Amino acid sequence: MVGAAAGTRSRWRLRRGDLGRALLGLIGGTLGLVLASWVLPGFDLAGWEDALRTAVLVAAIGAVLRVLLVEGAVRLGWVGTILLGLLGQALAVWLVVYAPKGLDAAELGWALLASWIVAFVSTFFVWVATAGTDDAVTASLLRRARRHRVTVADPDVPGILFVQADGVPYPVLDWCVRAGTLPTLSRWIRGGSHRAVEWRPKLPATTPASQMGILHGTIDGIPAFRWVDRPTGKVYVANRPADAAAIEAMHSNGLGLLADDGVSISNLFTGDAASAYATMSAVGRGHETRESRRALSDFLSRPAGFTRSMSRAFSEIARERFQASRARRRDIRPRVHRGWSFALERAGLVGVVRDLNTTLVADAMLKGRRSIYVDFVDYDAVAHHAGILQPESLDALAGIDAALAQLEAVAAVAPRKYHIVVLSDHGQSQGAIFADRYGEDLAALVSRLSDTATIGAGDNAEGSGALNAMVAGNADQDTVVGRALDRASDRITADSFDTQESDRAQTNAEGAAQEQFLVFGSGNLGLVYVAGEQHRLTSEELATRFPALVPGLVAHPGVGFVVVDTLEHGPVALGPGGEHRVRDAVVVGVDPLARFGPHAPEFVLRAATMAEAPDIYVNSLIDDLDEVAAFEGLVACHGGLGGWQDRGMVVHPADLEMPEEMVVGADALHGVLVGWLEGLGHRADLVGHDRAHRSGARA
Repeated sequence: MVGAAAGTRSRWRLRRGDLGRALLGLIGGTLGLVLASWVLPGFDLAGWEDALRTAVLVAAIGAVLRVLLVEGAVRLGWVGTILLGLLGQALAVWLVVYAPKGLDAAELGWALLASWIVAFVSTFFVWVATAGTDDAVTASLLRRARRHRVTVADPDVPGILFVQADGVPYPVLDWCVRAGTLPTLSRWIRGGSHRAVEWRPKLPATTPASQMGILHGTIDGIPAFRWVDRPTGKVYVANRPADAAAIEAMHSNGLGLLADDGVSISNLFTGDAASAYATMSAVGRGHETRESRRALSDFLSRPAGFTRSMSRAFSEIARERFQASRARRRDIRPRVHRGWSFALERAGLVGVVRDLNTTLVADAMLKGRRSIYVDFVDYDAVAHHAGILQPESLDALAGIDAALAQLEAVAAVAPRKYHIVVLSDHGQSQGAIFADRYGEDLAALVSRLSDTATIGAGDNAEGSGALNAMVAGNADQDTVVGRALDRASDRITADSFDTQESDRAQTNAEGAAQEQFLVFGSGNLGLVYVAGEQHRLTSEELATRFPALVPGLVAHPGVGFVVVDTLEHGPVALGPGGEHRVRDAVVVGVDPLARFGPHAPEFVLRAATMAEAPDIYVNSLIDDLDEVAAFEGLVACHGGLGGWQDRGMVVHPADLEMPEEMVVGADALHGVLVGWLEGLGHRADLVGHDRAHRSGARA
């Protein structure tokens, strides 16, 4: 009872910050009312005192309406939240200013316009003064912690927050820490509370494989971002909600990283978390959808939420258009086209999703959840289009660092101690794209060499996937807004195939006679499938049917090596000067894998022996600058071998030990993270199962 009474007193005690924010809101509302009285007919105020009294009434009514609107928005989704939030302010002004005068229908439009003027001026004034800063967002989160204290049953068990800084190579982290441009991470590492280490993702170095490995302990059966399931002819696309759910169902054993009271936020897969918000494989899980909407509604209804995010989104659009134009003027190389679609994607990720993720993580921490895993894709998405060391990419990484500072402050008042681990799922490599270097993309090259039609998918969809996880997570078929979001999700998740091409590929996969190739780009790794085949074609079969194809690919100057299956030697990596028989570790002539690192033979063998492996793997060149040539339209990429794409990073608390030898493989990293959880007292009911699972994996 003592704790409850103290919590009640803490909740209702006024603070200087609360009074200051109320005063700023009151001043902004008064200015808005005065401005409306100057420009609108029928909006009459007796003077500044009348405006102040009116502003007080509007604020009081608005506070009451806000509680009701948040509950309503939980049922309508986040688009409904935005509309209701703005209309709620309008309704408050209408009730105070116009309703007492008995409006007729002709005057109702002026009332609505006046409401919007007051809402805009008031909210903008508060945002300029307070909410536009990261400190203000942190203060808002801490106020919630003080007012809604939670008691957990096991406060002595520390929690772990895993923050995935998507696509950050270890060298970029190291340089930024040394330069001090990441103040939070630099402080942790320089102060000795954390250590930074490198780890090595296996082939393919891409988010679906790495996240499946980190969260579920396996990287098998995922050869790229897109692939063909030969028995069914289905094309899996990892950021399509239904496909992500199916992929996780095929690989999860119920013992994922987050199986013990965990929370998954903005990921592709859940890690068997009990709660999953904006997670692709869990879209449509009813309870999570409602809770996510509640958190989003509360966030967007605040000046530090909606107005901050919208203003930052518009700012990011302007910055992106300017920076893209500057890159063209300066002839920065390598460079790719950066159109309006990417500007909108960047605005959504940097301007909105980052803050939403931070809010959802803070909410989980304040509830005392044991383990949390969140994916921030800001840096990855911007670097894809700008380059790994361009200012806009490093600004996005600095934004993630600022979010870490906010979460560090929340951890200090959470009901249990939290260790914060920062990691990347892979790195990135840079270079001019294949199509720009050689005048044709991989699909066109395959078509020319084989004299056969191809269907190509070479557009990257990871950044839009992060947006779609938030959109799809709030879509449903029960409301108009929900159905609109559902249609928006379908548009976002559509891959590069058009409907007719996709239908034609499915028909071929079911046994039609027409020869056709399906060609997918996954960074600088290309996957070439002969449609309609139920087994992987051998080199001999390919030579019989398409005699010029494999030799032409091997001889192409933009290709580093080609991997095919052979009847005699199994998987073989072919280069212009020789071959590497990876099963037998035999090199004939010049080793085509020599430039791709000491792990290349092992990685190629594993990838090439998967049932899902394509008929032909094509890995681009690595040039004298250690740059690669993406088969997608990306200036920085990941998925294959070469450059920094297989140089992941982990920043971990010093008292959570990493192995002395470098961790190789996301599945091995999963074992390290699970060991940390068990050492902290997590997974007590799963320990026996965990050990049996890891022993089976090693066997």
